Amino acid sequence: QVRLVESGGGSVQPGGSLTLSCAASGFTLSTYAIGWFRQAPGKEREGVSCISSRDSSTYYSPSVRGRFTISRDNAKNTLYLQMNRLNPGDTAVYYCAADPNPLPPALCGSAQGDSVYDYWGQGTQVTVSS
Repeated sequence: QVRLVESGGGSVQPGGSLTLSCAASGFTLSTYAIGWFRQAPGKEREGVSCISSRDSSTYYSPSVRGRFTISRDNAKNTLYLQMNRLNPGDTAVYYCAADPNPLPPALCGSAQGDSVYDYWGQGTQVTVSS
């Protein structure tokens, strides 16, 4: 059974950092297209960063590029999102998602990106405020 469990969320001041983790079970993370999405109150879910299962190419939303880094530890079957220089606009529930198809990471940023990924975690809250 495919399962994704996020952790690492919390409250942080503007300019701070957090690292989110997504522990995968029931499948081999490196063989799936995987990524991070977020949903702020009153807004639609959006793709933050995704990574390809084929060549480890990545996608970053323009709003996080240069501040966030996606990575995975195949030995631990875990996906990470290192978030630096956080600002209030980053406040949201963050979800990790996975799909067995070789999805291009750029699909993460499309309007229908989140509807393509089959498996989702329960989400972890990130709040950035002073």
